[in-house]
Amino acid sequence: MTPPLVAVAHGSRDPRSAATVRALVDVVRAQAPGLPVHESFLDLSAPLVTDVLRELYAAGHRTAVVVPLLLGSAFHARVDLPALVDQVVSECPGFRIEVSDVLGADPALEKVALDRLVSAPHRRGTGVLLSAVGSSNASANAVVASLAARWEERLGIPVSEAFASATQPDIPAAADRLRSRGVRHLVVASWFLAPGLLPDRIARLAREADPGAFIAEPLADDPRVADVVISRYATAVSGLLRQYA
Repeated sequence: MTPPLVAVAHGSRDPRSAATVRALVDVVRAQAPGLPVHESFLDLSAPLVTDVLRELYAAGHRTAVVVPLLLGSAFHARVDLPALVDQVVSECPGFRIEVSDVLGADPALEKVALDRLVSAPHRRGTGVLLSAVGSSNASANAVVASLAARWEERLGIPVSEAFASATQPDIPAAADRLRSRGVRHLVVASWFLAPGLLPDRIARLAREADPGAFIAEPLADDPRVADVVISRYATAVSGLLRQYA
């Protein structure tokens, strides 16, 4: 029996977030016909990942692959999700659940985020805020900072990381950082999978700093995002097969 793919997102009180995740999962299904694919959430949205896994076990599945729809390897990936998976395994004898790597800073996702900037106005004195959620995990934040540095070299204009929570620089501090380098017009890139409360806060703060700021859309259900989800699943399945070989 083919191990089902259980895509798990963070979840949000904003219904746009869950709707975007479901749209992405639909694209995954279309690009991987015959593969059983299920959406799930860690919290705040339904269905919860624990409920989906229990239902699969009840239906006779003894293996499953969980793919975290997360752009960083921070608390949710390192602590929350493993604890939830362990809980289900303890309740379901013989159930093997493999958790793939997060989507992370995959080059395909980076290309999607850059493509979202194509429609930004081309003005002298423009700088880019690469906006992300932010984390108490320094290595997760460092990945975003590294992306910003790479983008600056590629685009040839000032780029700064900017975080919605948990760490600095926040949007006002990052905007000030760019202004000190001569930037007058802001372009806000999105290192978010879906719309929601935090991207809305970022947009509001960016427009307070620059009323004409261009706000890019999140990565959403772009087919290239679905390709990365399928790739993470395939790698995890290979790991399962090696264990049973």
